[in-house]
Amino acid sequence: MGQKERSELIKKLEERRGTRLITYITGDRQPGLETRIGMDVFPYFYELLVRFGRQEKIDLFLYSTGGAIMAAWGLVNLFREFCQRLGVLIPFKAQSSATLIALGADEIVMTRTGQLSPVDPTVTSAFNPVMPNQSPGAQPQFLPVSVEDVIGFLNLARVEAGVKSEPYISEILKSLATDVRPLALGSVYRAREQIRMLSRKLLNFHMDSGQEAKIESIVSALTRELYSHDYVIARKEAKDVLGLKIADCSDDLEKDVMELFLGYSQEMQLNKSYNPQVELGDKSSRTITLDRAFIECSDKGYVFRTRREIKRTKLTREGIPIEVFQERVLEEGWQSI
Repeated sequence: MGQKERSELIKKLEERRGTRLITYITGDRQPGLETRIGMDVFPYFYELLVRFGRQEKIDLFLYSTGGAIMAAWGLVNLFREFCQRLGVLIPFKAQSSATLIALGADEIVMTRTGQLSPVDPTVTSAFNPVMPNQSPGAQPQFLPVSVEDVIGFLNLARVEAGVKSEPYISEILKSLATDVRPLALGSVYRAREQIRMLSRKLLNFHMDSGQEAKIESIVSALTRELYSHDYVIARKEAKDVLGLKIADCSDDLEKDVMELFLGYSQEMQLNKSYNPQVELGDKSSRTITLDRAFIECSDKGYVFRTRREIKRTKLTREGIPIEVFQERVLEEGWQSI
């Protein structure tokens, strides 16, 4: 689906909802083409919001598997500089930091395929364990450390193994620190406290002080009680169990939301695995263009685009000829469309 068709669908949703609408789609095509919510998007959102001017209500159409926590926090604050009420439309995945964005909305519109997730963060730093089997001389890559994995390990010792006394707890911490350096563990603790603080702040944007108990219940569920970062929170659980502000989504609204999402999915080939051999076909080399994220309103938009060169070559390993594919990024970044 081209930009013109998407623009017409955005206008249709704006008319149906009585709002202005911006879309933010970060692709999760695999392997290797995942795009995350990042701090680089703020100038583009700012330009579109300035085009709108101050509005009573703005909707954000959101699809993402997550990204930078502080980018999510900053985006909610930016949107609220331009509107009294913020709505988030979720056609399918709005996970991790995308769920954080939804927490800051006055209403969340989820289709029947809409998904939220826990918001426990993953910490990656130079203090993390180094990934094994890296190429000699390559820039070192570090294993991400899940906050809840660390907490789960400690709870395993305390609850399941029944370790209670202080000397044994100290030995367990020492054992953990041999795999994950102490400074990385400190980052894990700070990230956990930060995510809880940000979740409270986002909910406080639209929940009054008399709902502190409800806010704490939501924060606890999303940061501690659901155990797995991969857990899927569907519309009914989000509304009836967690108590989030899930708005009704009529069949007609759902149809329009899904049509727009499927347009982006088609453009980004989200349901098609990336395979350099398929991209090359019978050619020995080729330059391809990959659209990996979109920020759009009805009359202006940006795409995060990668131009990549693929070459077919042959190597010999242990006397056996094999065909390999070399890839090189020629250009990458946000472009106006």
